[in-house]
Amino acid sequence: MFDFVSHRRIFFTISGVFLVVSILALIFFGLKLGIDFTGGSMMEIEYLEEELDNTEVEERLSFLELGEIKIQATGDKGFILRFKDVDEDTHQEILKALGTVEEKRFESIGPVIGEELTRKARMAVMLALIAIILYVAWAFRKLAKVAGKRESWRYGLGALLALGHDVLILLGFFALMGHFRGMEINATFITAILTVLGYSVNDTIVIYDRIRENLLIYKHKTMVEAINVSLNETIVRSLNTSLTTLFVLFAIYLFGGASIQNFILAMMVGIGIGTYSSIAIASQFLLFKRK
Repeated sequence: MFDFVSHRRIFFTISGVFLVVSILALIFFGLKLGIDFTGGSMMEIEYLEEELDNTEVEERLSFLELGEIKIQATGDKGFILRFKDVDEDTHQEILKALGTVEEKRFESIGPVIGEELTRKARMAVMLALIAIILYVAWAFRKLAKVAGKRESWRYGLGALLALGHDVLILLGFFALMGHFRGMEINATFITAILTVLGYSVNDTIVIYDRIRENLLIYKHKTMVEAINVSLNETIVRSLNTSLTTLFVLFAIYLFGGASIQNFILAMMVGIGIGTYSSIAIASQFLLFKRK
């Protein structure tokens, strides 16, 4: 049986390094926001006959007052264009200037809508975190009978700490990707965060529930023994579930198209971190300030 508890300092050191890097990345680089949050227009096109590079596409649009144009190649003949918010007349002028293209999608969001979406996104994440800690504390309230009063708060805070750990590292990762690869976040990124929160807390609750069962069944065991036994009993289940999910997501990332790659990447990183934090952070927090 592997002794997880005795290695908790290693787990905390690894998490600490990732958290410091993430915080520094957020401070110095920040997140590269997409048009969903800043406002603007996004167009995905594919040339039917010609093969152009980014510079040639930008030259065709140079006479239009589109502000800063960001161009991302997708495949051999496809491009994703991002520029300031435009009306329908300008939209049609852009299509004429580009030549013979197939427009796959066009989205335009005003700055007011972008600010509203940003506010709602923050609220959604905060409400999700509050709901999770309240649910976990309520679900494990009966542990007071065997582990002492106010024990359920430790489970709720442990789950919250692990979730905060996951979100912060995920944000730091995308801050780095935004700085070095120009990767932007949009509304689907918030969906990915909420999905990762649900996935991570599910894994945490499975481990917590096994710890609770072992404490109730084997009342002679100490908390350290209960945590080690429970983690060894659930580690295979946790890894198998995460790996099978990651395999599917990786296949979608490779073949699903550029429009959803950032969302899938956020899911992959978040699920990997969430699986780690359930084992190395949430369960180890149960020993915090315990005599």
